[in-house]
Amino acid sequence: MMQLLAAVNGLVWGAPGVGLLAAAGLWLTLRCGGFQLVHLPLWLGQTLGAILRRSPELARGEAGGISPLESLCTALGATIGTGSIVGVAAALASGGPGAVVWMWVMALFGMTTAYAENLLGLRYRQWRAGGWHGGPMYYLAAGLGAKPRCRALGRALAAAYALLCLLASFGIGNLSQVNAIAAGMEGAFGLSPALTGLALAAVTAPVLLRGMKGVAAAAGRLVPWMAAFYLAGTALVLLAHAGAIPAALGAIFRGAFGLRAAGGGALGYGMAAAVRWGAMRGVFSSEAGLGSSAIASGAASTREPARQGMWGIFQVFFTTFVVCTMTALAILCAGLVDLETGRPAAPIPPAQLAGAAFASALGPLGPGFVAVATLLFAWSSVLGWSQYGAGCWAYLFGPGTVWAYRLAFLALILPGCTAGFDAAWALADSFNGLMMLPNLIGLFALSGEVAAETRRYLRQR
Repeated sequence: MMQLLAAVNGLVWGAPGVGLLAAAGLWLTLRCGGFQLVHLPLWLGQTLGAILRRSPELARGEAGGISPLESLCTALGATIGTGSIVGVAAALASGGPGAVVWMWVMALFGMTTAYAENLLGLRYRQWRAGGWHGGPMYYLAAGLGAKPRCRALGRALAAAYALLCLLASFGIGNLSQVNAIAAGMEGAFGLSPALTGLALAAVTAPVLLRGMKGVAAAAGRLVPWMAAFYLAGTALVLLAHAGAIPAALGAIFRGAFGLRAAGGGALGYGMAAAVRWGAMRGVFSSEAGLGSSAIASGAASTREPARQGMWGIFQVFFTTFVVCTMTALAILCAGLVDLETGRPAAPIPPAQLAGAAFASALGPLGPGFVAVATLLFAWSSVLGWSQYGAGCWAYLFGPGTVWAYRLAFLALILPGCTAGFDAAWALADSFNGLMMLPNLIGLFALSGEVAAETRRYLRQR
């Protein structure tokens, strides 16, 4: 099993997969005129500015849809998961400090990728069974499928994407998340994985059974507070080690290109490892290129595709440039990675690096803080991905049968907590990479429509 997963991950997260993902982001950036950079004040004003102004449009929903803020929180809840804590630590342990730069690079281009996904998700959404449904399966079938001689291809890729995303929802959205929660609760508070699993299933069931509205409402209340809680903790770590920040930043940029350390010693990791792990964990945390956030965007009450696309830019910006960067700096500034060689300074498993970083500033409260943060982050991912999986199930089998998916999703929570699921991360990486492929084909094919929609919106303004 592990050998098969390693072979798949070597393909989709090796040079071919990472190159394709970067090429899609670069191509969309060029087609849209560098939108994420040239029009930075515009998309920041329409997203972060609207939040700070408490714009009434953010909370405005409609029958069969959710508000733009709930759509954002659902997508952020799914993306700011264990990848922002455990995933960043794994990237540092396996790719060295330089992996952070390549997370930034992938995020820079990924901002336009997420913009295109959200734009197309809203543009090609469909009204089914009293609600809006969107996502890559719809723009592959209706968008790509509308091109000459592409009808069968569009439908086949749509079905393949829906199936892969459905399977991914059990891996990245369930098993890997609840397993991280159980490990954190056991390590910090001595709670048995079985007790954690039962509690998680009990609190998740009523939310899932309310459907899209229940998930969106829970995410809208949970995500803002959990993000503020975690960023406040990382800020305390950085304040406690403020003098180490310049050295940490220096190690990040040296390691990204395999350069010599200031002391003359060779860095422990080469550029290839930094690129691979930075790209893989960057995509895992931001999900740009996977198309998953377009499923939440398709249900938003927004009527302007380009405006909805801007929330995709903000999602990647906040997840990678803010949350993941703060996590990486906290680990590096705490001295847990040798800044001269790029290798771990102590024999600490990657899953415990963040806890050790917070312990350096918060003392014995550190592991408990990380356990609670992991609980909040991972549970929000469980909720968000349950909606993604439900959307794909509805596409394949019809909205009236989604109850079967939700029961299966809930049934996996307890085994995910109690079983030593060593393949959880490898399985999640495999499904992430595989579902990326049909989505990127659709984005390349529909890039002209994304560019035209962007120009139309800018002319209107």
